[in-house]
Amino acid sequence: MLVLGIESSCDETAVALVADGRRILASEVASQAELHLPYGGVVPELASRRHLESLLPLYRLCLEKSGQPAAAIDLVAATVRPGLSGSLLVGESFGRALAAGLERPFLGIDHLEAHLSAGFPDGLPEFPALGLVVSGGHSSIFLVEDPDTFRLLGQTRDDAAGEVFDKVARVMDLPYPGGPPIERLALQARHPVRFPKPGVRNSLDFSFSGLKTAVIYYRQGHPEAAAADVAAGFQAAVAEGIAGKLDYALSRFPVKSVLTGGGVLANRFLRSRLETWAQGRGVRLYVPPIERSLDNAVMVAVRAFYRRSAPPGSGARPPGNP
Repeated sequence: MLVLGIESSCDETAVALVADGRRILASEVASQAELHLPYGGVVPELASRRHLESLLPLYRLCLEKSGQPAAAIDLVAATVRPGLSGSLLVGESFGRALAAGLERPFLGIDHLEAHLSAGFPDGLPEFPALGLVVSGGHSSIFLVEDPDTFRLLGQTRDDAAGEVFDKVARVMDLPYPGGPPIERLALQARHPVRFPKPGVRNSLDFSFSGLKTAVIYYRQGHPEAAAADVAAGFQAAVAEGIAGKLDYALSRFPVKSVLTGGGVLANRFLRSRLETWAQGRGVRLYVPPIERSLDNAVMVAVRAFYRRSAPPGSGARPPGNP
């Protein structure tokens, strides 16, 4: 089954062709980082317009690189939720129009479920598994019962992990997006500041706004503090908060596998902390390659493959989509 995946939920335009949920024949991503850099964050209207400009060239490039004709596509899939409404509309409209023109079925895909499917081409985990998504707009924990069944256990009540990186970077006069400059600055730390571990007690929900406020107040009260020490302390607190939430989830759902996804996983410190956590708990951690942790269309195509292959009546189905 040859699946064309389309991702346009935020500020990355992506198209991919994946065969049988395993073989990645082509994957193209057009970043909008430079477009939104002057504004310190994503401007929805600008993002939608750039998606309009990028989708058709990326689609044609994928066909060219894969060596496959359009007629070989068996299924078209696009992210339909969650995300910026205008950006989602562009990708879904393109996907539906293409599917109609090719006389092929169309599937609408959940962005978070797709993130947790990003590692499936490298091999399926032992199910059930916990699923952790940490991205610019989402911090969520799922129980993944099989490749097509995702049950949401907890999510952020305020700022997501990636969002709080951007906000703290702005406070520290670092460029957008905030994750990479904070990670680089933290490498220079000599005496990292100890910040409180973020989270919601006795809950699987995340909360990072309190940590953001703690960093702001610390900067105001300690102007002499080295920026690198603040960055390192903040980064460590985020990692500890995420590891702590996984601990709580594992105590309630004793599984052997933990799936991960989302752009914040590009942070090497967080990856290392999660690997240490998994080794200490005796579970296997599945972390996709960085290019599949960030927003991409391979994960959309893979998610669509397993949805299409699932027995009738199984798994999660976004309402209103075939």
